Amino acid sequence: MADKIIKCKDCGTNFVFTESEQAFYKEKGFENNPVRCPSCRRAKKQQRNNKNY
Repeated sequence: MADKIIKCKDCGTNFVFTESEQAFYKEKGFENNPVRCPSCRRAKKQQRNNKNY
């Protein structure tokens, strides 16, 4: 497994999906690669958390 460069679907920047992150995703049973960069993932998670209140 090698690092992958993925383009964020929200902001359009490229980010690295490292070998260790890929191993973590595989260990957790996730079948799809991430589609958002880490900062957009945090923002999306924050939005979801704010809607629950």
